[in-house]
Amino acid sequence: MARSPALLQMWQRCSRLPAGNWLFSWLVCLKAPYFGSISPRFDVLEPGKAQVSIKKRRKVQNHIGTVHAIAMCNMAELAAGTMTDVTIPATHRWIPKGMTVEYLKKAETHLRAVATVTAPADWGTGMDLPVKVEVLDSNEQLVLLATVTMWVSAKKS
Repeated sequence: MARSPALLQMWQRCSRLPAGNWLFSWLVCLKAPYFGSISPRFDVLEPGKAQVSIKKRRKVQNHIGTVHAIAMCNMAELAAGTMTDVTIPATHRWIPKGMTVEYLKKAETHLRAVATVTAPADWGTGMDLPVKVEVLDSNEQLVLLATVTMWVSAKKS
């Protein structure tokens, strides 16, 4: 089944350019401004997988100097949403329905969120699509585990 090509094509074009990953990330944040609060950088975007990184900087830190829980949730939702967008068929749309989160350890370094999903054989007319997101620190330690439930449904004619 054909996928919605616009976001994926934009990623493929931008990622080939010098500073293209930064450019793509900036364009995504222009479209969805709240994500700009974490200054994300896309590293991977393909059907079934997305990887987004953030640097540990003051604007994402809490009072104890670690990356704030909500900044990690923000990056998890960003990775899950963009990955869903390039994974579902062009005939369908998506919206986040819910998120469960487990904070596993303090986030004391730069972070990387990896969103993955197993696409169903039949997308049907409406379904919950659970997207797994792992947030890892610079030492490859899992600091947050999230499941973002996406409601995927057929576009109205």
